[in-house]
Amino acid sequence: MSPTTANIIAKLASEHNLSDAELLALLTGTEDGINEQLACAADKLRRQYYGDKVYIRGLIEFTNYCKNNCYYCGIRAGNSLAERYRLSQEEILACCAEGYKLGFRTFVLQGGEDLYYTDDKICSIVSAIRRQHPDCAITLSIGEKSRASYQAYFDAGANRYLLRHETADAEHYAKLHPASMSLENRKRCLFDLKEIGYQVGSGFMVGSPYQTPRTLLSDLRFLQQLQPDMIGIGPYITHEHTPFKDRPSGTLEQTLRLLSMLRLLFPYALLPSTTALGTIHPEGRELGLKAGGNVIMPNLSPVGVRKKYELYANKICTGEEAAQCRGCLEARVRMAGYNIVTDIGDVRRTLE
Repeated sequence: MSPTTANIIAKLASEHNLSDAELLALLTGTEDGINEQLACAADKLRRQYYGDKVYIRGLIEFTNYCKNNCYYCGIRAGNSLAERYRLSQEEILACCAEGYKLGFRTFVLQGGEDLYYTDDKICSIVSAIRRQHPDCAITLSIGEKSRASYQAYFDAGANRYLLRHETADAEHYAKLHPASMSLENRKRCLFDLKEIGYQVGSGFMVGSPYQTPRTLLSDLRFLQQLQPDMIGIGPYITHEHTPFKDRPSGTLEQTLRLLSMLRLLFPYALLPSTTALGTIHPEGRELGLKAGGNVIMPNLSPVGVRKKYELYANKICTGEEAAQCRGCLEARVRMAGYNIVTDIGDVRRTLE
Protein backbone atom coordinates (compact mmCIF):
# COMPACT_ATOMS: atom_id res chain seq x y z
CA MET A 1 0.00 0.00 0.00
CA SER A 2 1.34 3.41 -0.97
CA PRO A 3 2.52 5.91 1.67
CA THR A 4 -0.20 8.30 0.42
CA THR A 5 -2.99 5.83 1.18
CA ALA A 6 -1.47 4.93 4.55
CA ASN A 7 -1.28 8.63 5.42
CA ILE A 8 -4.93 9.16 4.48
CA ILE A 9 -5.98 6.29 6.76
CA ALA A 10 -3.83 7.65 9.59
CA LYS A 11 -5.36 11.09 9.13
CA LEU A 12 -8.88 9.65 9.21
CA ALA A 13 -8.08 7.71 12.39
CA SER A 14 -6.79 10.81 14.18
CA GLU A 15 -9.01 13.59 12.82
CA HIS A 16 -12.23 11.62 12.05
CA ASN A 17 -12.71 13.57 8.84
CA LEU A 18 -11.21 13.87 5.38
CA SER A 19 -11.59 15.98 2.26
CA ASP A 20 -13.92 14.77 -0.48
CA ALA A 21 -10.92 13.75 -2.58
CA GLU A 22 -9.41 11.74 0.27
CA LEU A 23 -12.69 9.95 1.06
CA LEU A 24 -13.15 9.13 -2.63
CA ALA A 25 -9.60 7.77 -2.74
CA LEU A 26 -10.45 5.34 0.06
CA LEU A 27 -13.82 4.43 -1.44
CA THR A 28 -12.33 3.61 -4.85
CA GLY A 29 -8.82 2.44 -3.94
CA THR A 30 -7.76 -0.95 -5.30
CA GLU A 31 -4.38 -1.34 -3.59
CA ASP A 32 -3.75 -4.48 -1.57
CA GLY A 33 -4.12 -4.00 2.14
CA ILE A 34 -6.54 -1.04 2.26
CA ASN A 35 -9.33 -2.99 3.95
CA GLU A 36 -6.92 -4.62 6.39
CA GLN A 37 -5.33 -1.33 7.47
CA LEU A 38 -8.72 0.38 7.75
CA ALA A 39 -10.03 -2.50 9.87
CA CYS A 40 -6.96 -2.40 12.11
CA ALA A 41 -7.39 1.34 12.73
CA ALA A 42 -11.16 0.95 13.20
CA ASP A 43 -10.80 -1.88 15.71
CA LYS A 44 -8.25 0.09 17.72
CA LEU A 45 -10.64 3.04 17.90
CA ARG A 46 -13.73 0.99 18.80
CA ARG A 47 -11.76 -0.61 21.65
CA GLN A 48 -10.90 2.86 22.99
CA TYR A 49 -14.63 3.69 23.18
CA TYR A 50 -16.26 0.32 23.82
CA GLY A 51 -13.52 -2.13 24.73
CA ASP A 52 -14.31 -5.63 23.47
CA LYS A 53 -18.03 -5.28 24.19
CA VAL A 54 -20.62 -6.41 21.65
CA TYR A 55 -24.17 -5.33 22.38
CA ILE A 56 -27.06 -7.57 21.42
CA ARG A 57 -30.50 -6.35 20.37
CA GLY A 58 -33.48 -8.67 20.22
CA LEU A 59 -35.12 -8.15 16.83
CA ILE A 60 -38.88 -8.71 16.58
CA GLU A 61 -40.12 -8.49 12.98
CA PHE A 62 -43.78 -8.05 13.80
CA THR A 63 -45.35 -7.37 10.38
CA ASN A 64 -44.29 -7.86 6.77
CA TYR A 65 -47.16 -5.83 5.33
CA CYS A 66 -45.98 -2.57 3.77
CA LYS A 67 -47.79 0.20 1.91
CA ASN A 68 -44.62 1.19 0.04
CA ASN A 69 -43.22 -0.15 -3.21
CA CYS A 70 -39.48 0.39 -2.82
CA TYR A 71 -37.88 -1.24 -5.83
CA TYR A 72 -35.28 -3.22 -3.86
CA CYS A 73 -37.43 -4.73 -1.10
CA GLY A 74 -38.92 -8.20 -0.95
CA ILE A 75 -41.88 -7.15 1.23
CA ARG A 76 -42.87 -4.29 -1.09
CA ALA A 77 -46.62 -3.85 -1.55
CA GLY A 78 -46.36 -4.98 -5.16
CA ASN A 79 -44.95 -8.42 -4.32
CA SER A 80 -48.10 -10.55 -4.51
CA LEU A 81 -46.07 -13.69 -3.77
CA ALA A 82 -45.05 -12.58 -0.27
CA GLU A 83 -46.77 -14.58 2.47
CA ARG A 84 -48.02 -11.85 4.80
CA TYR A 85 -48.35 -11.97 8.58
CA ARG A 86 -48.91 -9.75 11.59
CA LEU A 87 -48.10 -10.44 15.24
CA SER A 88 -50.59 -9.57 17.95
CA GLN A 89 -49.62 -7.51 20.99
CA GLU A 90 -49.67 -10.72 23.03
CA GLU A 91 -47.28 -12.43 20.61
CA ILE A 92 -44.91 -9.45 20.68
CA LEU A 93 -44.94 -9.41 24.49
CA ALA A 94 -44.21 -13.14 24.53
CA CYS A 95 -41.17 -12.54 22.29
CA CYS A 96 -39.96 -9.86 24.71
CA ALA A 97 -40.49 -12.11 27.73
CA GLU A 98 -38.48 -14.91 26.12
CA GLY A 99 -35.79 -12.44 25.08
CA TYR A 100 -35.55 -11.04 28.60
CA LYS A 101 -34.94 -14.53 29.98
CA LEU A 102 -32.18 -14.95 27.39
CA GLY A 103 -30.47 -11.78 28.58
CA PHE A 104 -31.69 -9.23 26.04
CA ARG A 105 -32.14 -5.70 27.36
CA THR A 106 -33.00 -4.01 24.08
CA PHE A 107 -35.97 -4.95 21.91
CA VAL A 108 -36.20 -3.76 18.32
CA LEU A 109 -39.71 -3.77 16.85
CA GLN A 110 -39.30 -3.73 13.10
CA GLY A 111 -41.91 -3.91 10.37
CA GLY A 112 -43.09 -2.60 7.07
CA GLU A 113 -45.15 0.57 6.98
CA ASP A 114 -48.32 -1.27 7.90
CA LEU A 115 -51.38 0.97 8.31
CA TYR A 116 -53.11 -1.71 10.40
CA TYR A 117 -50.85 -0.67 13.28
CA THR A 118 -52.34 2.70 14.12
CA ASP A 119 -50.60 5.07 16.50
CA ASP A 120 -52.90 3.83 19.26
CA LYS A 121 -51.86 0.21 18.61
CA ILE A 122 -48.16 1.05 18.52
CA CYS A 123 -48.45 3.11 21.71
CA SER A 124 -50.32 0.27 23.41
CA ILE A 125 -47.59 -2.22 22.44
CA VAL A 126 -44.78 0.10 23.51
CA SER A 127 -46.34 1.00 26.85
CA ALA A 128 -47.04 -2.68 27.60
CA ILE A 129 -43.38 -3.57 26.94
CA ARG A 130 -42.29 -0.62 29.08
CA ARG A 131 -44.48 -1.82 31.97
CA GLN A 132 -43.19 -5.39 31.77
CA HIS A 133 -39.54 -4.50 31.20
CA PRO A 134 -38.83 -1.06 32.69
CA ASP A 135 -35.05 -1.66 32.59
CA CYS A 136 -34.96 -2.26 28.83
CA ALA A 137 -34.53 -0.04 25.80
CA ILE A 138 -37.34 -0.09 23.24
CA THR A 139 -36.42 0.59 19.64
CA LEU A 140 -38.89 1.13 16.81
CA SER A 141 -38.15 0.68 13.12
CA ILE A 142 -41.45 1.26 11.36
CA GLY A 143 -40.67 3.85 8.73
CA GLU A 144 -41.80 7.36 7.93
CA LYS A 145 -44.40 8.89 10.27
CA SER A 146 -45.59 12.34 11.26
CA ARG A 147 -43.78 14.22 14.01
CA ALA A 148 -46.89 13.86 16.17
CA SER A 149 -46.77 10.08 15.77
CA TYR A 150 -43.10 9.95 16.72
CA GLN A 151 -43.83 12.09 19.76
CA ALA A 152 -46.67 9.75 20.81
CA TYR A 153 -44.42 6.67 20.58
CA PHE A 154 -41.75 8.47 22.59
CA ASP A 155 -44.24 9.47 25.26
CA ALA A 156 -45.43 5.84 25.43
CA GLY A 157 -41.92 4.67 26.27
CA ALA A 158 -39.96 4.16 23.03
CA ASN A 159 -36.48 5.64 23.26
CA ARG A 160 -34.70 4.60 20.06
CA TYR A 161 -35.69 4.71 16.41
CA LEU A 162 -34.04 3.19 13.35
CA LEU A 163 -34.70 4.70 9.92
CA ARG A 164 -32.10 4.15 7.24
CA HIS A 165 -31.95 7.01 4.79
CA GLU A 166 -30.79 4.48 2.09
CA THR A 167 -29.16 7.19 -0.03
CA ALA A 168 -28.58 10.89 0.56
CA ASP A 169 -28.50 11.69 -3.16
CA ALA A 170 -31.94 12.81 -4.37
CA GLU A 171 -31.45 11.54 -7.93
CA HIS A 172 -30.30 8.16 -6.67
CA TYR A 173 -33.20 8.07 -4.15
CA ALA A 174 -35.67 8.55 -7.01
CA LYS A 175 -34.19 5.55 -8.83
CA LEU A 176 -34.73 3.30 -5.80
CA HIS A 177 -38.21 4.47 -4.74
CA PRO A 178 -41.59 5.32 -6.32
CA ALA A 179 -42.55 8.94 -6.84
CA SER A 180 -44.77 8.84 -3.74
CA MET A 181 -41.63 8.77 -1.59
CA SER A 182 -39.04 11.51 -1.21
CA LEU A 183 -35.61 11.95 0.29
CA GLU A 184 -36.77 15.29 1.68
CA ASN A 185 -39.43 13.58 3.80
CA ARG A 186 -37.04 10.85 4.92
CA LYS A 187 -34.60 13.47 6.16
CA ARG A 188 -37.43 15.39 7.84
CA CYS A 189 -38.32 12.25 9.77
CA LEU A 190 -34.75 11.76 10.97
CA PHE A 191 -34.35 15.30 12.22
CA ASP A 192 -37.78 15.20 13.88
CA LEU A 193 -36.73 12.06 15.74
CA LYS A 194 -33.52 13.69 16.94
CA GLU A 195 -35.32 16.82 18.12
CA ILE A 196 -37.88 14.77 20.07
CA GLY A 197 -35.08 13.06 21.96
CA TYR A 198 -34.75 9.58 20.46
CA GLN A 199 -31.43 7.84 20.06
CA VAL A 200 -31.52 7.73 16.26
CA GLY A 201 -30.13 5.19 13.83
CA SER A 202 -29.74 5.73 10.10
CA GLY A 203 -27.71 4.11 7.34
CA PHE A 204 -27.72 2.81 3.80
CA MET A 205 -27.37 -0.21 1.56
CA VAL A 206 -23.93 -0.89 0.09
CA GLY A 207 -23.88 -1.73 -3.60
CA SER A 208 -27.48 -0.77 -4.34
CA PRO A 209 -28.43 -0.26 -8.00
CA TYR A 210 -27.08 3.01 -9.48
CA GLN A 211 -24.89 3.66 -6.43
CA THR A 212 -21.57 5.39 -7.22
CA PRO A 213 -18.60 6.59 -5.17
CA ARG A 214 -20.14 10.07 -5.36
CA THR A 215 -23.47 8.91 -3.91
CA LEU A 216 -21.58 7.12 -1.14
CA LEU A 217 -19.72 10.35 -0.44
CA SER A 218 -23.11 12.07 -0.12
CA ASP A 219 -24.14 9.40 2.39
CA LEU A 220 -21.07 10.02 4.54
CA ARG A 221 -21.55 13.79 4.46
CA PHE A 222 -25.24 13.47 5.34
CA LEU A 223 -24.41 11.25 8.30
CA GLN A 224 -21.90 13.87 9.47
CA GLN A 225 -24.73 16.40 9.35
CA LEU A 226 -27.18 14.11 11.18
CA GLN A 227 -24.71 12.71 13.74
CA PRO A 228 -26.82 9.60 14.45
CA ASP A 229 -26.23 7.37 17.45
CA MET A 230 -26.33 4.22 15.35
CA ILE A 231 -25.38 3.65 11.73
CA GLY A 232 -26.66 0.49 10.07
CA ILE A 233 -25.19 -0.56 6.76
CA GLY A 234 -25.28 -3.86 4.97
CA PRO A 235 -24.81 -5.19 1.48
CA TYR A 236 -27.69 -4.76 -0.93
CA ILE A 237 -28.94 -8.28 -1.70
CA THR A 238 -31.10 -8.92 -4.73
CA HIS A 239 -34.62 -10.31 -4.32
CA GLU A 240 -36.15 -12.17 -7.25
CA HIS A 241 -39.61 -10.63 -6.83
CA THR A 242 -38.55 -7.00 -7.25
CA PRO A 243 -37.86 -4.78 -10.28
CA PHE A 244 -34.14 -5.10 -9.46
CA LYS A 245 -34.14 -8.90 -9.70
CA ASP A 246 -31.40 -8.90 -12.35
CA ARG A 247 -29.13 -6.46 -10.52
CA PRO A 248 -25.97 -7.72 -8.79
CA SER A 249 -25.76 -7.70 -5.01
CA GLY A 250 -23.30 -5.61 -3.02
CA THR A 251 -20.02 -7.16 -1.95
CA LEU A 252 -18.57 -8.22 1.38
CA GLU A 253 -15.35 -6.29 0.70
CA GLN A 254 -17.04 -2.95 0.00
CA THR A 255 -19.33 -3.30 3.01
CA LEU A 256 -16.43 -4.07 5.35
CA ARG A 257 -14.45 -1.12 3.97
CA LEU A 258 -17.35 1.24 4.61
CA LEU A 259 -17.90 -0.18 8.11
CA SER A 260 -14.30 0.64 8.98
CA MET A 261 -14.56 4.09 7.44
CA LEU A 262 -17.72 4.77 9.44
CA ARG A 263 -16.02 3.73 12.69
CA LEU A 264 -13.16 6.14 11.95
CA LEU A 265 -15.55 8.96 11.00
CA PHE A 266 -17.88 8.31 13.97
CA PRO A 267 -15.78 6.84 16.81
CA TYR A 268 -18.73 6.89 19.22
CA ALA A 269 -21.25 5.19 16.93
CA LEU A 270 -23.11 1.96 17.52
CA LEU A 271 -22.39 -0.02 14.35
CA PRO A 272 -24.29 -3.27 13.76
CA SER A 273 -22.65 -6.19 12.09
CA THR A 274 -25.77 -7.09 10.17
CA THR A 275 -27.68 -10.22 9.27
CA ALA A 276 -27.11 -9.28 5.61
CA LEU A 277 -23.35 -9.63 6.16
CA GLY A 278 -23.96 -13.07 7.65
CA THR A 279 -26.12 -13.92 4.65
CA ILE A 280 -23.45 -13.23 2.01
CA HIS A 281 -20.59 -14.86 3.94
CA PRO A 282 -20.66 -17.58 6.64
CA GLU A 283 -18.38 -15.48 8.86
CA GLY A 284 -19.75 -12.15 7.69
CA ARG A 285 -20.82 -10.90 11.10
CA GLU A 286 -17.51 -11.81 12.73
CA LEU A 287 -15.70 -9.97 9.94
CA GLY A 288 -18.03 -7.01 10.51
CA LEU A 289 -17.05 -6.90 14.18
CA LYS A 290 -13.37 -6.99 13.26
CA ALA A 291 -13.97 -4.12 10.82
CA GLY A 292 -15.35 -1.86 13.56
CA GLY A 293 -18.85 -3.15 14.35
CA ASN A 294 -20.05 -3.50 17.94
CA VAL A 295 -23.73 -4.54 17.74
CA ILE A 296 -25.46 -7.78 16.70
CA MET A 297 -29.24 -8.11 16.33
CA PRO A 298 -30.35 -11.75 16.65
CA ASN A 299 -33.91 -12.67 15.77
CA LEU A 300 -36.51 -12.99 18.53
CA SER A 301 -39.46 -13.33 16.13
CA PRO A 302 -41.53 -16.52 16.33
CA VAL A 303 -39.82 -19.27 14.33
CA GLY A 304 -42.89 -19.69 12.12
CA VAL A 305 -42.66 -16.18 10.63
CA ARG A 306 -38.91 -15.64 10.32
CA LYS A 307 -38.66 -16.78 6.72
CA LYS A 308 -41.61 -14.60 5.74
CA TYR A 309 -39.80 -11.35 6.62
CA GLU A 310 -37.72 -11.60 3.48
CA LEU A 311 -36.39 -8.16 2.59
CA TYR A 312 -33.79 -9.88 0.41
CA ALA A 313 -33.09 -13.39 -0.84
CA ASN A 314 -31.72 -16.26 1.29
CA LYS A 315 -31.83 -14.34 4.57
CA ILE A 316 -30.46 -16.42 7.42
CA CYS A 317 -33.32 -17.13 9.80
CA THR A 318 -32.46 -20.19 11.86
CA GLY A 319 -29.60 -21.75 13.77
CA GLU A 320 -27.12 -19.24 15.14
CA GLU A 321 -29.06 -16.29 13.74
CA ALA A 322 -31.84 -17.11 16.18
CA ALA A 323 -31.77 -15.37 19.53
CA GLN A 324 -32.39 -18.70 21.24
CA CYS A 325 -28.88 -19.84 20.30
CA ARG A 326 -27.18 -17.36 22.62
CA GLY A 327 -24.45 -19.86 23.47
CA CYS A 328 -23.54 -20.44 19.83
CA LEU A 329 -23.48 -16.71 19.15
CA GLU A 330 -21.38 -15.94 22.22
CA ALA A 331 -18.84 -18.59 21.22
CA ARG A 332 -18.51 -17.17 17.71
CA VAL A 333 -18.15 -13.62 18.98
CA ARG A 334 -15.55 -14.75 21.53
CA MET A 335 -13.60 -16.53 18.78
CA ALA A 336 -13.55 -13.23 16.88
CA GLY A 337 -11.96 -11.53 19.90
CA TYR A 338 -14.96 -9.85 21.56
CA ASN A 339 -17.53 -10.47 24.28
CA ILE A 340 -21.32 -10.21 24.23
CA VAL A 341 -22.60 -8.18 27.17
CA THR A 342 -26.04 -8.00 28.80
CA ASP A 343 -26.52 -4.26 28.73
CA ILE A 344 -28.93 -1.83 27.07
CA GLY A 345 -25.80 -0.52 25.34
CA ASP A 346 -26.31 3.22 25.13
CA VAL A 347 -24.15 5.24 22.77
CA ARG A 348 -20.91 6.67 24.19
CA ARG A 349 -20.39 10.13 22.76
CA THR A 350 -17.14 10.72 24.66
CA LEU A 351 -14.34 8.70 26.20
CA GLU A 352 -14.52 8.29 29.93
